[in-house]
Order: sequence, then C-alpha cells, then structure tokens
Amino acid sequence: MKLCFLRHGEADWPNWNKPDDERPLTERGCKEMKRVVKFVERLKLSPDTILTSPLPRASQTAEIVAARLGITLQTEPALAHGFNIERLRRIVTKLECECVMVVGHEPEFSEVIKQLTGGTVKLSKAGIALLEVNRSCTSGKLLWLFPPKFAKAAK
Repeated sequence: MKLCFLRHGEADWPNWNKPDDERPLTERGCKEMKRVVKFVERLKLSPDTILTSPLPRASQTAEIVAARLGITLQTEPALAHGFNIERLRRIVTKLECECVMVVGHEPEFSEVIKQLTGGTVKLSKAGIALLEVNRSCTSGKLLWLFPPKFAKAAK
C-alpha cells in the first residue's frame, strides 16, 4: 500500500501564550498548504482517505488538502503526541484502502519513516513524503520526499 506523510504547515506564533497543542496555522501556513496541495495534484497523488492528528495545526492542514482533493477526512487521535510505528500498525490494520495520507507532526513522522525504510529523513513543515509499505508496516520504500519549496517553485 502507499502511505503519504504530510507534516502540518507553519504554526509559529510569536508571543503565543496558550498551550502549544492549541496553535493554529498562520496565514502564511494556510497559503503554503494551498500551494502544496496544488503540487500534490500535479503529482497525481490521490489518497483514498486522509487521517489527521486532532491538533489544530494538523487538522487545518488536512482540511485544506481534503477540500481541494475532494477526499474524506477523519480525525485520528493516534497521530497526536506519541505517534510511533506501533500506532501506525494499529491504524493501517483497520484500513481497506490502497493509499492513505496521514497528517501530523515531527519528530514522530521522520522517526516512523526511518523505522520503515532504514533511511534518515527530516520532514519540514508542509513537507510531504510518499512511501510504499507492506500491510503489516514492517518495511517500506521511500518513493519521494518534497519540502514545500518544491511546491512554490512548481507554480
């Protein structure tokens, strides 16, 4: 199956004095995600479903993608803090699709990608990676990894 990891867009708010888990996307983060989803369309990536962390910056990112691509979106609490390979396996065993996009956070996404592929990566904000993985999520192959600057350059 194909597994697409999308890290949330920019959510850096200077002088933020609320809990970190409540940070929404910035205006720049929203614009950046709109460029990234257009780039995803050009790559002809069309996930069967999108699963998102419940944190606002991730769910807002997923909403932008789901709306543009016309894909079903589900909140998946396992994608929040503490996401790991075991949580991914539990998520994937419930799915009957061939391609799923997960929207979430660092450093967890890069660590899970490393465990699946053996390769060290860093998924930047609004970065996207596509893997081909076996159904038991014991191994995988990185097909591509793009930082958001590729979306900007590909307008």
